[in-house]
Amino acid sequence: MLKIDIHAHYLPRDWPDLATKYGDPRFPVIHHTEDGRHRIYKDGKFFREIWSKTWDPAERMADYARFGVQVQVISTVPVMFCYWAKAHQALALHQALNDHMSESVRAHPRHYAGIGTVPLQSPRLAVQELERCIDQLGLQGVQIGSHVGAWNLDAPELFEFFQAASDLGAAVLVHPWDMMGAESMPKYWLPWLVGMPAEQARAACCLIFGGVLERLPKLKICMAHGGGAFPYTIGRIEHGFNMRPDLVATDNPRNPREYIDRLYFDSWVADARALRYLIDTCGVSRVMLGTDYPFPLGEQEPGAGIAALGLDPDEQARLYHGTALEWLGLPLSRFA
Repeated sequence: MLKIDIHAHYLPRDWPDLATKYGDPRFPVIHHTEDGRHRIYKDGKFFREIWSKTWDPAERMADYARFGVQVQVISTVPVMFCYWAKAHQALALHQALNDHMSESVRAHPRHYAGIGTVPLQSPRLAVQELERCIDQLGLQGVQIGSHVGAWNLDAPELFEFFQAASDLGAAVLVHPWDMMGAESMPKYWLPWLVGMPAEQARAACCLIFGGVLERLPKLKICMAHGGGAFPYTIGRIEHGFNMRPDLVATDNPRNPREYIDRLYFDSWVADARALRYLIDTCGVSRVMLGTDYPFPLGEQEPGAGIAALGLDPDEQARLYHGTALEWLGLPLSRFA
């Protein structure tokens, strides 16, 4: 059975050193050591170690073949969003990443599809780069962060971007980044364990309560990491909407639960019972295989969570590839 992982991070082995070019150490840079290690530095400090499977197509495909997964929808690592930067500087980085991604997809069309990245701090430039990704580079959409600096995803400034994505039929992956609470809970990796799910709930609620999904019914949004806390707190969110519409329903009078089937979700929730709940709540037509590959917080055996549920073949097919093809706007024959 065809399996498509829609949440697989990807970087080139090297990218422009904008920290040196612009004299700003906040830009991530890659250092390759003599002993074969690959480390990202940011703000002049070690940020993360990555591995050759972050960029090497042969290694990635061999790794995935062990689990019977044939296709990866590749997207950059959120640290590369750089929404804090001057827009033209971030655009230079994003264009380099998008060009490299497009080359990889063209070289391996049966194994890769791609979603790019855009400088959302300038919606005008973001729209231009989105159009380039779709019309010139052959990518299927873009990945964006759960917020953009002080803008949540309901910010009026961002609506032109979402409208362009809707008009282009672009797939949009919302990924948590710059996690809330990072300064107040620095220990125990809590920004990733607690802040990350909260980021996704914030993003989904802003898209709903801000009327973005209401105004753009064709917009194809996928919430990474199973939607974070959003699907699991929809009862509380709905209750707040019903009890205090004066505080909650200020920009959109429709019940937030009505939008469950307007969003897509990846399957990586790290718990079989949580995945079952996600599918029961949102339906197999809204959930698709996603792993957060190749990082430690992701699903270490791609597709194992879905396989463990004992679903019938039609439901498995929908989760493994049917929903993904719909979200991406691609035919099954693309990967035959």
